[in-house]
Amino acid sequence: MKKSDPRIDTLADLLAAAYRIEADAVARYEMLAEQMETHNNPELVKVFRNLARAEGLHAEEIRRQAGGIDVVAHAERIGGWRRGESPEEADLSAAHYMMTPWHALQMALAGEKRALAFFEEVVKTTKDNKIKTMAAEFVEEEAEHVNLVHRLLRNYPAPASSWARDNDPPASQ
Repeated sequence: MKKSDPRIDTLADLLAAAYRIEADAVARYEMLAEQMETHNNPELVKVFRNLARAEGLHAEEIRRQAGGIDVVAHAERIGGWRRGESPEEADLSAAHYMMTPWHALQMALAGEKRALAFFEEVVKTTKDNKIKTMAAEFVEEEAEHVNLVHRLLRNYPAPASSWARDNDPPASQ
């Protein structure tokens, strides 16, 4: 595990970290959707909103699994990731106002793979059987998410190398 990863000593720690991974992804995808609205890229707005919605559903499922554990408050207590470090947060440096759905899905795929690696590491390093079992369930879910993004990518071929060429680039006001 990376130095910035939260310590996973209890089942509550694992659930809080899992919730935060999903919640951070929702926030980042919503922000990217808003940026794409500003740049009049409606197809990408739809992709990012759909990604945010899917991650939000995952976050709510984790809240339900947590039962009486306040995963939001617990995530704050265990600390860990700073802004932009959470495994599923899309890398803003990869964003471009002319990007395509293929690019957005590549960003999502990278995040899903990082989340998968995080949970695989928890499974590998924990000695607690309850944590190992729950983390293994998260590994399965993240592997499904990776496969889902691969399936979605079939709908969007990689763009030509000239995809970012703008004959009328935005001008500063």
